[in-house]
Amino acid sequence: MFGFMRKSISIPTAKDAMTGRDLPIPTAPAHFVTGAPLKGPYPEGAEMAVFGLGCFWGAERKFWHLPGVLVTAVGYAGGPTPNPTYDEVCTGRTGHTEVVLVVFDPGTISYDALLKTFWESHNPTQGMRQGNDVGTQYRSAIYTFSERQAEAAQLSKTSYDAALKAQGMGRITTEIASAPPFYFAEAYHQQYLAKNPDGYCGLGGTGVSCPIGTGVGA
Repeated sequence: MFGFMRKSISIPTAKDAMTGRDLPIPTAPAHFVTGAPLKGPYPEGAEMAVFGLGCFWGAERKFWHLPGVLVTAVGYAGGPTPNPTYDEVCTGRTGHTEVVLVVFDPGTISYDALLKTFWESHNPTQGMRQGNDVGTQYRSAIYTFSERQAEAAQLSKTSYDAALKAQGMGRITTEIASAPPFYFAEAYHQQYLAKNPDGYCGLGGTGVSCPIGTGVGA
């Protein structure tokens, strides 16, 4: 029992990770704020983005109010364990980070605008932590769905890294990779801060503006 609860701060290999399960864990059917179906179908022409920026309760709230964002959902990504539970992710033995799935209309909001929100909403220089939250599940990550997204993410990282360096801050530790499987978190985590307005949110930005565009089109 105590071994299960000990938190790892390094990403396990597939061999060492928890086994997980074959079937998805239950989640909410609809978005608490908008009523949109959480798992789709999503509107034609919509695109997806996935970001990890610390505790996903506060991270999700950063995106759902943005014009052009159609659906948000919290979940787990980036580790080898299939269909993990929250308690399993918290041990660090699944390798997942807490992430937000953002479904957006690229004709209304650009991917660059989402990247700007991502960078400015947390401190991407902290490795396996975000503020007082420590563990692999709090690492910064951008998971991309196209070559265009990957290029935009890398360019924005380079740009923001320079802006942070100019303010005497450390190097960005954000992981950028092709989107792995996204596992929806349990229903009570979805839009948590809309259901619990006074709930915990440990996110804090650096105060440094990210110098990338915020217009329509990516």
